Amino acid sequence: MEVKYNRIPQKEKIDLTRFKLPDSSFPGYSYADYLTWDFEEIVELIKGRVFVKPPFPGTRHQEILLKFFLQINKSLTKGTGELYYAPFDVRFGGANEDGKIVTVVQPDICLILDPIKLDERGCFGSPDLIIEILSKGNNTTELQEKYELYQEFGVKEYWIIHPVENTLQINVLVNGVYQPSRLFTTGQKVTSTVLPGFELALEEVFEES
Repeated sequence: MEVKYNRIPQKEKIDLTRFKLPDSSFPGYSYADYLTWDFEEIVELIKGRVFVKPPFPGTRHQEILLKFFLQINKSLTKGTGELYYAPFDVRFGGANEDGKIVTVVQPDICLILDPIKLDERGCFGSPDLIIEILSKGNNTTELQEKYELYQEFGVKEYWIIHPVENTLQINVLVNGVYQPSRLFTTGQKVTSTVLPGFELALEEVFEES
């Protein structure tokens, strides 16, 4: 029998031992379950499994997030797309029903070109561009779990930023498979296949204030 956890009046620190792992008898948690939880940490679901994001992104993480967001946002003209940053739920699945959605993540930055994917709770479907900034405690999730997830669901570009090493890798979806770029860093410029005409000099985002 599936275990339910009701919303509690005050936030508490999440105890992952309370959560069952998916198996043949228990397919995993859904977005309906996710909506009942209230914890101090930010929680994501990937194919029914619970993942806890690092609770407090560092100063460098937030500085880079803001700079990338502003640089991309100023390249957008009205009606060309919507740009969001975490916390912002992105739901993946075949049907937009809370009990059937088993994957919901909160990318650091995501760009959605098709407004039909947006609703009052976030995005249902694949963003065209997702940016994740590595931080202590989330590297495995970003580099393995989310890489495979975004590739499977057809996210056209997945950018991975290392804020300490000042590097960016751009993964472009080609025939359903990500083709990773070399590592870009300060002094180089990058473009995007989903943003024609966009060009970003990385010193503008990696240079420390």
